[in-house]
Amino acid sequence: MTKPLEGKIAAVTGAASGIGLATTRALIDAGAKVVMVDYNRQALETYAAEFGDAVVMQVTDLLDAASCAAMVPEILAKVDHVDILHCNAGSYIGGDLIDTDTAAIDRMLNLNVNAVMKNVRDIAPHMIERGTGDILVTCSVAGHAPIQWEPVYSSSKWAITSFVQIMRRQLKNHGIRVSQVSPGPVVSALLADWPAENLEKAKANGSLIEPSEVSDAIIFMLTRPRNVTIRDMIVLPTNFDV
Repeated sequence: MTKPLEGKIAAVTGAASGIGLATTRALIDAGAKVVMVDYNRQALETYAAEFGDAVVMQVTDLLDAASCAAMVPEILAKVDHVDILHCNAGSYIGGDLIDTDTAAIDRMLNLNVNAVMKNVRDIAPHMIERGTGDILVTCSVAGHAPIQWEPVYSSSKWAITSFVQIMRRQLKNHGIRVSQVSPGPVVSALLADWPAENLEKAKANGSLIEPSEVSDAIIFMLTRPRNVTIRDMIVLPTNFDV
């Protein structure tokens, strides 16, 4: 039986861990070839050995301006087209703003916001020329609610929510769907920066979800008929109290 994404080529940033890795696995299971984008060459090599011909490695440091700018051209030199771009790479800062290092603020905004905008800007002409494509961004429930213990992170995700809404309108007449997935707390390395008391509380009451539960939502979004766009899907642990 034909798989729903058979023949599609996807590029996933932050693909070597967390939601990006889960999405890579889910895309492969759905029949797609995946360009795994990450700064961690060693991790990419490990997964390339595991996944074989189903993946293509792309080493990119999204926080390096030259590396970020080269990402799309380098991908298109390795594959003949890109059907799906999943802008997933991101970082997290929690805690009071006055306790946050300003360099860390720059890093977060560059990764969570600026790199996403640059990646979308760079892939859009390719998809416009082909008259089709899917751009999907990992956002967060923090992009829909003012989370008081994470002012920088939450603000970065609010910016992405706005960006996705605008780009959906700009690109929809070119056959390109633009959407985001907005998880609640996911078991991943990002939670290492959560306030300890919040993390322990979430673990105790079942307020966390697995990356695979987010990738399930992503596959659902990508496999809708082309006349349907799931602009945003909020995926929450049932016991998450926000």
